Amino acid sequence: MKKLLLSLSILFSVLIFAQKKPTLFLIGDSTMANKDKPDKNPEHGWGQVLPQFLTTEIELQNHAMNGRSSKSFRTEGRWDKVEKQLKKGDFVVIQFGHNDQKVKDSTKFTNPYTQYRANLERYVNETRAKGATPILMTSIVRRDFTENGVLVDTHGNYPLVVRLVADDMKVPFVDMQLLTEQMEIAAGPEKSKLLHLHFKEGEVEYYPKGKEDDTHLSKLGAETVAKLALKALKPLKTGLEKYIK
Repeated sequence: MKKLLLSLSILFSVLIFAQKKPTLFLIGDSTMANKDKPDKNPEHGWGQVLPQFLTTEIELQNHAMNGRSSKSFRTEGRWDKVEKQLKKGDFVVIQFGHNDQKVKDSTKFTNPYTQYRANLERYVNETRAKGATPILMTSIVRRDFTENGVLVDTHGNYPLVVRLVADDMKVPFVDMQLLTEQMEIAAGPEKSKLLHLHFKEGEVEYYPKGKEDDTHLSKLGAETVAKLALKALKPLKTGLEKYIK
């Protein structure tokens, strides 16, 4: 009887601990998303490689998805799946912008100063309503160098709006635009290709015809970006720093 009670007590304690374990939710686009066939596919989202840099005391759910904007992520019901699970002590990293720019796609496009801003504010408010901590991030830059080796901006006013929302609503903020801009410039026009998907025809089996993609990340690029994000998160003192290796 004592052994049974002890076993039940241990099981109950484990269940209690599991319930209290915080979760880090990621919502965003393809630059953050998990990719199919990671053992063969050279493309990796920075959220995909994040688990190796976190302790086992926090769960990670990467809900980022290719091609989604702050608008379509919600209209497709993807935010509902996150919001229903949110509990006190959780964290939500919010990073949109790449696809909000798509002016030819009404299901994704948002005006930066109206719809986009309102969407970000709503994600923040609904996260806080559940007792969780929202964290805003600007989009990572695209590798877009001029012939003179100057990295040019491709995101327009969207990153500025993220900064404004973070400041006005006192939201923990990581400027991934700045950090990845510095990363690309430090690597330079040629070496920065290693951070993305640049392959000649026949170089890798996954892209038999070759590939030139300056938006998405290689495994090296994803790991580099993930490290930059976590390093910037540590001093924010949101509580998430306890789970970063």
